[in-house]
Order: sequence, then C-alpha cells, then structure tokens
Amino acid sequence: MREIIVKSAIALTEEQKAKLEAGLRAADPQSELRFRYQIDRIVGGIVVVDGEDVYDASIAAELRKLKKSSDRLVHHGKDGKGIAVQDIPALLKSKLDEMIDHKHDYEVCGKVIAAADGVIRIEGLQDCRYGELLLVGTHGFALAMNLEETEVGAILLSEIDTAEYGDFVYTTGKIVEVPVGDELLGRVVNPLGQPMDGGDAIKGETTRCVESPAPAIIDRQKVSEPLQTGILAVDAMIPIGKGQRELIIGDRQTGKTSLAIDTILNQKGKDVLCIYVAVGQRASSVGKIVRTLKAHGAMDYTTIVLSTADDSAPLQYLAPYTGAAIGEHWMEEGKDVLIVYDDLSKHAVAYRAISLLLKRPAGREAYPGDVFYIHSRLLERAARMADEKGGGSMTALPIIETLAGDISAYIPTNVISITDGQIYLESELFHSGVRPAINVGLSVSRVGGQAQIPYIRKISSALRLKIAHYRELAVFSQFGSSLGDATKEILDDGAKTVEALKQGEGQPMSAFREAVSLYATVKGHLKSIPVSKVNAFLEGLYRYISTTMPELQRSLKDRGTFDHREEARLETAVSAFAKQFGAQ
Repeated sequence: MREIIVKSAIALTEEQKAKLEAGLRAADPQSELRFRYQIDRIVGGIVVVDGEDVYDASIAAELRKLKKSSDRLVHHGKDGKGIAVQDIPALLKSKLDEMIDHKHDYEVCGKVIAAADGVIRIEGLQDCRYGELLLVGTHGFALAMNLEETEVGAILLSEIDTAEYGDFVYTTGKIVEVPVGDELLGRVVNPLGQPMDGGDAIKGETTRCVESPAPAIIDRQKVSEPLQTGILAVDAMIPIGKGQRELIIGDRQTGKTSLAIDTILNQKGKDVLCIYVAVGQRASSVGKIVRTLKAHGAMDYTTIVLSTADDSAPLQYLAPYTGAAIGEHWMEEGKDVLIVYDDLSKHAVAYRAISLLLKRPAGREAYPGDVFYIHSRLLERAARMADEKGGGSMTALPIIETLAGDISAYIPTNVISITDGQIYLESELFHSGVRPAINVGLSVSRVGGQAQIPYIRKISSALRLKIAHYRELAVFSQFGSSLGDATKEILDDGAKTVEALKQGEGQPMSAFREAVSLYATVKGHLKSIPVSKVNAFLEGLYRYISTTMPELQRSLKDRGTFDHREEARLETAVSAFAKQFGAQ
C-alpha cells in the first residue's frame, strides 16, 4: 500500500477529497493508495507527497513560475530584445488571469533528506541539471553538484542553517550569476556579489554567469605586451605578459601575497583593472590589504572578492569563479585585467571537503579525481583576446602554498602544469634577508620573454646565470678555507647583484628605474661600491639620471630601448656618478 500525503492551507471538504482521490487512483489503477491529509504553512493550493515525488500545486509555486516566465520575457523576449517596460503590467495581468481560471499545472519539486556542513541531499528532483541554481524552501539557494539515479547532491550558497530535513527544493532553470561592471571598482564583495564593505548595495544592472567556457584558441592572440610588476627581479628575469598565467608558489610567510599586492600597486595609471580574490583568508589580513590599497590609491581600480576562513566550503569554492566572471566582463570590453587568486591551495581543500561530503571517491591526498579540472578550467579563462574580439586581456597570478618547500606535492604540480611559468619563493632566502626571496633556478616564465621591454631583455639576459653561479659558489665556499682571486671576484659581484635586486614591500619601481639599476649592475659599475651601500648608490643614481637626462625616460617609454648615442651618454653619466659617489 502506498501512502499519499496531501498538504493544504485549510482543511479540504469531503467533495474536494473525493475528487482528488478519484483522479490519483485513475492515474495509477494498479496501486492501492492510502491518503493522509495535513494542514501546512502554505498560502493556498495543495502539495501532494508521493514517496520521493513531490507535486506542488500551491499558490507559491504558481507565483514562482509567474516570476520565472516574466523574467525570461523581460530580459530576452521572443526576438531576444525583451519587452517594453509599459507592457509589464499587461503581462502580469494575463498570467494572473491564467492562474484564476485554473489554467495551470503542478510543479515537480524535491525534498531535502539530509543536510550537513553546507551540503544537502535531495530526492525527487528528476529534472535537475548539473550546476543549476536551486531554490531551497522559500529563501535559501543551493548549487547542484551531484546527479545520481535517485538523489541530487547540492551545496548551499546561503547560510548553512537555511536548509532542514523535509524542506522543498525547486529548480530555477538558471546557473549562479553575479553583478559585473565598473560599479564593482573599489568594492569588497562576497562570492555572490553582495557587498562586504558596509557600502551601498550593488545594483547589478549587468550580470554574468560565474561559470563560462574559456575563450577559443581562434579568439586569442599571443602574449606580446608586458605587464610590469614593478619588482626588479621579476621584470628582469621572470617577465610577465598581459594574458599570461604565472604561478606564485612558496611556503607560508615567504612574501607571496606581498609580491601580488605590489604588482597591483604598480598598475596605477597604467589602465589595468585589478581583482584580488581572497580564498580562506583571515578577515583581519584582508582588512590590512584593503587599507594598503586605499593608502596608495589602488582601490580606485581594484575589486576584492572575499571568502574568509569562517565562510562555508561552498562559498570558498565559488570565490575564484566569481572573480573570473568579473574580470571576463572587462576583458570582453577590450580592457586589460589583472586577477590574483590567493590562494588555490585553500580552494582545493574546500573542494575536497565538498566532494567528501558528497561521497565522491577520494584519490591522491584524499582529493577527488577532478581537482585538476577545477583549476584548469578556471585558469584557462585568462587570455589575451584577438583584436577582432576587442583586444582585451586577463592576466592571472594564482598563489599556491607549499609545505616545507615541497613543490612536487599534488596540488603544486597540478597548477605548475597548467600555468605558463612560476615564481618560486624560498624560505631560506627570505629568512636570510633576500626580499623578494625568489629562487631563480626554480622560477621560469615560459611566454613572458616575448613581451618584455626590449632594452630590459637585452641588459638582463645573463643575470639569471650570474646569480645561479654565485649561489652555487657561495655554498661551496663555506667548506673551503682558501679561495682564488677569480672566485672571490665572482662572489663579491654576485653579492652586490643580489643586493641590487632587493626591494622593500610596497615600493614598486618604474620601468626606467629598473633599466638604470640593471645597467649599473650588469655593466660592472658596482665594483667599487661596498655591498652595504649598493641600494643607496642605485637610488641616488636614479635621481641623478632622471634629473639630468629626462629624454632617456621618454625614449624608453616610446621605443622600449636606447640607441647607441643614448647608451653612450648613459654610460658616461653612470661612470661620473660612481666616481662622485665613491669620493664621498
């Protein structure tokens, strides 16, 4: 015997019960049915529960369908142009007339059978699609992640306590969308696009799906324009181009976030819009970053997408995709965008938690088998678009945290294989006072060299080998008591080169200052300068050259290089300043 539960706002009359029972028995004459009637908290109409299947013929269901069809007509219309605003009242009246005249059908919905840690399991939702936005109860939302034979697994996008056992779940026919556009500049938002900075609500006149396909190969062009980070060691040895994906990797407390924030600060006045996505970070740490950006005037061109460590795993999982959607909107408008994902290690941990709660099979390090795919489909959305597609770009700087310098772990190797290079920050260098603590031997930029400023590429071509040679000799020199003159000279030159590449936090350099510093370093003008005075010398040299030879700065900006006469004048000026500095 099958039990049918009928829920209504008020008690049904005997006539209504008889009519309902006759109709249901006629639909399934082979089964023996038993009916149970309940008074429930619904506005009107009835809800019929038949085992796993729920048939919603309530007024609330009709109003939801009215809103869904009205939204579709208002935004798209039959010809894709939508309907006029003055036609909306007539549309609503016709839909309401259909409801009053009983020209409506029931809505199939599901029911929550389990809820824990932001993950719910639903039965009876047979027409659900993967990635679809679901309405839970009256005001909760969830994202469908698992489609099984009899159940659907979903992650809650609202508060964890918004879903309880027995709540009805409805499909919406939509996927998650967030507001995009210039209105988000200077704002701190959560992964759903809601403000977190105490400011006004974001109107969201333009929205975009958080998940979208990466640009096709035919719609892209090669990376050929530099994105200056303002960090001398990066721009000289590991250059980044617009549209590139460059990984920043290293142990905790090695300066990964500082390097990314300095890159954002350096985009001031360069027509590059920035997005900082904080995944699983402490709210206090992000607050400090916001204050730093405001102090340097960088919040005017920056949006922060924040998912703190206190947020649920589903929100932490969604945050990078929200940031990518915001950036793609600007990229498709022909603008240049820089997006920082800080960090994808915590994003992978959040996805692992979701997958285990959804009872997916665990693989290496308990991560699910598709953890590579969630990062590849995210990072492939960064690109430099072809001129026919607007010529915009989105440059991605994902951050990965390693444990004890192990870059061969599962998530680090995954992201290294996806990106176009990596900047490896080493704890040992950091604690020895080398900032940024870049290990040049393990760092590489696979495509950025094509986009490097020509003169900086020319002058810094041998810099990486010089530093690698110096560090190798420095290790061996600790075991030997006597060193030859040639070895001592290499060690002295290497120590001064490393000192020249040191840079304080929040002090990005202009391209011209980088060119002057590199010229003095590579051409041997630091030989007579003590290591302790290298930075003072380079700072004074930059001020001297900027004051006496401003035309060199214009040449580098216009042509990206110096001609023979300009380089000869630069050589004379640097030599003169070095003599003057040494005489002090």
